[in-house]
Amino acid sequence: MLEIDPNSASAYSALGLAYDLKGEFPKAIAALQKARQLDADAFWNLSALGHAYAASGNSAEARKAIEELRELSRQRFVSPDNIAVIYAGLGDKDQAFAYLEKAYEIRSDSMVLLKVDPMLDSLRADPRFADLVQRVGLPQ
Repeated sequence: MLEIDPNSASAYSALGLAYDLKGEFPKAIAALQKARQLDADAFWNLSALGHAYAASGNSAEARKAIEELRELSRQRFVSPDNIAVIYAGLGDKDQAFAYLEKAYEIRSDSMVLLKVDPMLDSLRADPRFADLVQRVGLPQ
């Protein structure tokens, strides 16, 4: 896709997520920074970037992303699950579940992806995850 459109924010976003999931964090961070540069309004790129920072061990930058998302949420809608994935990357399960609960309470449409979002993999073994999946109405 980048060969066709080298300025595609969504292509850089997908590339960054793929690198993140492969554990290639410097490449993930570079691609997600480029996605943000190309589409500053796409807050989900900041969420993914925050997760990549967290998963790479850069908790300071991950926490900056959380604060930026919180600030942005005062100006426009940002689904709480976008913050939850960063906390999941940081290993802060309590905060991750707190934000997933907020997403559930507001009936965020992203909750339909709860069972398949790989950025939430670190939460799956927790009993709170199965409870949330059940309350959302997804098959076990």
